[in-house]
Amino acid sequence: MSSPAEYYKSLPPISKAYGTACLLTTIACQIGLLQLEHIALLHELVIFRFQVWRLITNFFFLGKFSINFGIRLLMIARYGVQLENGPFQRRTADFLWMMIFGALSLLVLSAIPFFRSYFLGVSLVFMLLYVWSREHPNATINIYGLVSLKAFYLPWAMLCLDVIFGSPIAPDLLGIIAGHLYYFLTVLHPLAGGKTILKTPVFMYPFIWFLQGHIMHTHTQADCLSSLLVFIRFCQFL
Repeated sequence: MSSPAEYYKSLPPISKAYGTACLLTTIACQIGLLQLEHIALLHELVIFRFQVWRLITNFFFLGKFSINFGIRLLMIARYGVQLENGPFQRRTADFLWMMIFGALSLLVLSAIPFFRSYFLGVSLVFMLLYVWSREHPNATINIYGLVSLKAFYLPWAMLCLDVIFGSPIAPDLLGIIAGHLYYFLTVLHPLAGGKTILKTPVFMYPFIWFLQGHIMHTHTQADCLSSLLVFIRFCQFL
């Protein structure tokens, strides 16, 4: 049985980086190092005060420490990792582009009043869940040891559970819409004889090669934490 450190090292790069960023962001908010208003998606501040980092930082907050936070983090560790190690194996650039496309789609959709949200991390995680469910539609999933169902229906089951437990429906719906848009453009439309509309940009590949080599040779967990602390101090002075 592998140790937690060995398990962490074995995780694929994008899922590991995103999950780590979400965990560190919640820790920083929980102990008071980072204020949520400094990273929230506030369109007025983005447009009129050019605080463009909010377009990125809002995706790293999955909520304060709670059962729901733990579930979202486990969804990254399970469904994100299975996607990156399965259909996207040896396609790290494509996986990162999927997440970037999903983030851009969510930013556009969040401008609609019904979908207005200050943090889109939950929606991005739900997008990963939706794409995973379409890639593994016949897998059998057991929910809390009570119900077994096909993976194809898992996003809708999780949405219903969130509503039952009092969570808002909009973030989950946003993730499903963004996930279906990506899957339609990359899989369903080409299978129906259409042209492949959404392709990974060429510049993503050398960027991934550079990033993987840089992380492998120079970055440690202490480096990641140090970078986060620098960013936190930067936000506090704004």
